[in-house]
Amino acid sequence: MASENILLSSAGRRVGLLACIRDSIFTGGSGRKVFAIDSVPSAPAAFFGDSAFPVPRCTDPSFLDRVLDLCAEYSVGLLIPTIDTELPVYAAASDEFAGFGVTACVSSLSAVEICCNKITCHEWLSANGFPTVRQTDALTALFDPSAWPLPLIAKPYNGSASIGVRRIDTRPDLEALAQTTKSCIIQEVAPGREFTINVYVNRSGECVCAVPHWRMEVRAGEVSKGVTLKDRRLMNLARAVAEALPGAYGPLNIQCFMDDAGAIRIIEINARFGGGYPLAHQAGGRFTDWLLDELEGKRISYYDDWIDDLAMLRYDEAVFVAGSRIRTWDETSALSSTSTIHSTSNAITSAAGLKRSASGLRGGLRSKISRRVAGAAS
Repeated sequence: MASENILLSSAGRRVGLLACIRDSIFTGGSGRKVFAIDSVPSAPAAFFGDSAFPVPRCTDPSFLDRVLDLCAEYSVGLLIPTIDTELPVYAAASDEFAGFGVTACVSSLSAVEICCNKITCHEWLSANGFPTVRQTDALTALFDPSAWPLPLIAKPYNGSASIGVRRIDTRPDLEALAQTTKSCIIQEVAPGREFTINVYVNRSGECVCAVPHWRMEVRAGEVSKGVTLKDRRLMNLARAVAEALPGAYGPLNIQCFMDDAGAIRIIEINARFGGGYPLAHQAGGRFTDWLLDELEGKRISYYDDWIDDLAMLRYDEAVFVAGSRIRTWDETSALSSTSTIHSTSNAITSAAGLKRSASGLRGGLRSKISRRVAGAAS
């Protein structure tokens, strides 16, 4: 139904994801609107929605009430979380959202708790017979060097976006880590190339699509250059993992390494859209289409007719807004896309569109300069 609008939570820099949602709305002809929420007014994606609204951080006791109020006021039917820290909050409240007619695009709390804790995730993968890297704590690795030869990888047990991930190349580095940090886990270095597998699990718990891509280049934990690879070994393993997770639903992504012999080792699972999802979307794994279809009661069946060997090459973009729009933002405020002065493009804009955008900006600047010159001469 057209009244069931979409709310993108913690919109942040996820302009590419928002563009995919808009693409799905346009393709389906539903006329839905996309709203964004964030705790800071300078979130770039906030200026690409139909409107954007301030919310407290997801750890704030008033967070859920604020989001529920917005859902009710703006006829939201689908809520899409984007960051790990808010997943447990939404998972625990999914029934409450359902009572308001809102589908929270989030897996069960059990699945979220497995995915958001690297210790729990490793234990679950091992217990279910899925291939993974060896993992321990810093002290164990320090006092048993023969079992844990360098180099090693250290990462926070509850981290995301590669924040805090480091490579340990020397024993003094490992000793310093063991003495100062209690929240890190230690993993062996996995051989081979790194892959992300974007998967979609339908309402019946079936993994209906798995789109692997090679992470050619990564920046700040997010793929900047990637290429899809239709490898059945990766696809079948991802489907098995997704369907084994208790109460998995919607988009997830599985990160792993595969060596030259085809051996795969899973390093983590994220129960949300990954930063590289736009590549899967453009390849034909249109998860945002399927979320809207399921909202209308349609059943999503298995799909693997997506484009193999499609490359995504990302570049920096910007949105330009009046400074006053990012300095003050309270609960009575709303950012509208009309407040945008100029944006360069979104993740699925064509080259021709970029050229028109650049031409329009140059024309606008010339017009402003002409008016200023005329004013100075009079």
